[in-house]
Amino acid sequence: MSYSFAFLDEQSKRAVRRALLKAVALPGYQVPFVSRELPISYGWGTGGIQITCALLGREDVVKVIDQGADDSVNAVNIKRFLQRTAGVATTSVTAEATIIQTRHRIPEERLRADQILVLQVPYPEPLRLVEARETETRRMHAEADYGRMYVALYEDIVHHGEITLPWQYPAVVNSRYLMSPSPIPRFDNPKLHLADCLFLFGAGREKRVYAIPPHTPVASLAFEDYPFRAEAFPGRRCERCGSGDTYLDELILDESGRRGYQCSDTAFCLRRRQDPSVARGWGEASAPGTPRGAEA
Repeated sequence: MSYSFAFLDEQSKRAVRRALLKAVALPGYQVPFVSRELPISYGWGTGGIQITCALLGREDVVKVIDQGADDSVNAVNIKRFLQRTAGVATTSVTAEATIIQTRHRIPEERLRADQILVLQVPYPEPLRLVEARETETRRMHAEADYGRMYVALYEDIVHHGEITLPWQYPAVVNSRYLMSPSPIPRFDNPKLHLADCLFLFGAGREKRVYAIPPHTPVASLAFEDYPFRAEAFPGRRCERCGSGDTYLDELILDESGRRGYQCSDTAFCLRRRQDPSVARGWGEASAPGTPRGAEA
C-alpha cells in the first residue's frame, strides 16, 4: 500500500504548518487546527505526530521518546510508523536528531538551535483547572486575566503547605500568555526558559498547537514567599549511572520488592555510564517565577 510522504496529504501538512507559523509568532497562544485522522487513537500522541509529519524532510533524523525512554512500546511504534511512511532515519542519540518527538519529558541534554522538540500534549488549556467553559477561558486569555489561577495555587499552599502540582505546571510565555507545558513534570519547566531550540506543542484531541520560539522567556507561576521549585531527589541516585541531578523514576528492582531509581532519560543515562563527566547542559534546576501576592 502506498502512502503520501509522512502519511499526511500535502494540503493537511500545509494547514498544520500555517498554524505553526502563527503559533511561533504568538508564543504560548493556542492556535486551532484541523486535526486529521491517524492510524492511532486520540490520546496517544496524534497532535505531536501530525506536527512531525508536517515538518519532516527526507534528510531529517528523528528521535522518539516516551516517558524519557527510547525503547518504550509507544516510542518504538511511532518510530516504525515514521520510517514506514517517510523513510527517514531514526536515532536514540539526542545530539544526532534534528526533530525530537516526546511524550512526558524533555531530554536532559541541552538542545541546539538546529533542533526542534515536538511535545505531544493531552491537556493544552491551563485554565481548565479553574474554568470549564471554553468561551470563558478564551476571554481570560484575551484579557490576560489569570488571577483565578493564582487563587488555585494559593489554595493548594493553604491545604498542603506548598504548590503540589507535579506536572501541567502553568507558566507565562514572553510575559503574555499562560501556557500549559503538559504533560512534562515541573522538573522540566526550567528548560523552556531562554532555550536555544524551538518547542512545538500539539494536542490532537483538542485540536490545538502552540509554540515557544528560541530564546523566549518562560516563567512558571509563583509567589514572592513561595517561589517556583522543581522536584528534587535528595540522597537518591540512578542505579545504573550514579546520577543525582537528573529526573529519576522509581523502580522495583527484584522479587523481594526492593526499590531503586533510574534516569528517566535512557539515552542520557547511557552516555553517563560511558562518560561520567557528561553534563546535563541546562544549568541549575530552577527557573524564574512570576511572583504575585496580594493581587491574587
